[in-house]
Amino acid sequence: MENNMLKPNEICNAAVGAGCSKAALKTYQQAVLGILAGAFIACGGVVSAVASHGITNVGVSKFVGGAVFPVGLILVVICGAELFTGNCLMVVPLVGKEVTLKPMIKNWIVVYIFNFIGSVIVAFLVFESGTFGMSSGKLGGTVIKVASTKASLSFGTAFCSGIMCNFLVCLAVWGAFAAKDIISKIVIIWFPIMTFVTCGFEHSVANMYFLTAGLFAKSNPSFVAASGISQDKIVSAAGIVHNLIPVTLGNIVGGSIFVGLAYFVVYKYKSSKPKESVCK
Repeated sequence: MENNMLKPNEICNAAVGAGCSKAALKTYQQAVLGILAGAFIACGGVVSAVASHGITNVGVSKFVGGAVFPVGLILVVICGAELFTGNCLMVVPLVGKEVTLKPMIKNWIVVYIFNFIGSVIVAFLVFESGTFGMSSGKLGGTVIKVASTKASLSFGTAFCSGIMCNFLVCLAVWGAFAAKDIISKIVIIWFPIMTFVTCGFEHSVANMYFLTAGLFAKSNPSFVAASGISQDKIVSAAGIVHNLIPVTLGNIVGGSIFVGLAYFVVYKYKSSKPKESVCK
């Protein structure tokens, strides 16, 4: 019977190949695929909020939101798109000297910017579609509340939450490298993404949607009233920056070091020192 998945050491080789391909993309390809990825993740944010906003039990509400949010990364992996958080795994070919620092940083910057653009486009379209008016404006109030809560996080909290988030996201991407069929890819993606959303960890690209959606929603007085938040505590442009800086840094640490570098050390690193046998 043919093995339908890669072994752990083979996944590392697949990650190197994927990273090299990403580094070789032209700027316009990174831009278009970056917009698509931002839009895909934003769609996950939309359906997560719609599915969970009316549930009063906090644990159940978070789980329901987490159960549907993975559609974003599933689309990124299967349909093809450039997502900043997943691209943190480009550190694997970097330390393996298959790519240099310049194309990796260029990819991160271009993809991050266009992930933001894709997220904002979806946030605007969803706002204009009237979706936030669901449940007599309660969904719009929830959108404002979520955005305002994220914008008020301390640097340390947002940073650590960002680490945990992309640790799980990059494990989902790493695991998807192992799968050779679509159903297997969906399954391995679903569990880690469901986990990070249910736990409330911070994802920079998802936050690009949640925070800008909150900005759009606060222009509607009925949504603001439904949120129950005072004007001085509602999300602002400065609050978006306040959240995204530590979350992005945490995402880089969680994906690049805790997943990419960790597996590189285990499966690809070759010490320059001769090994002494410990076997008798």
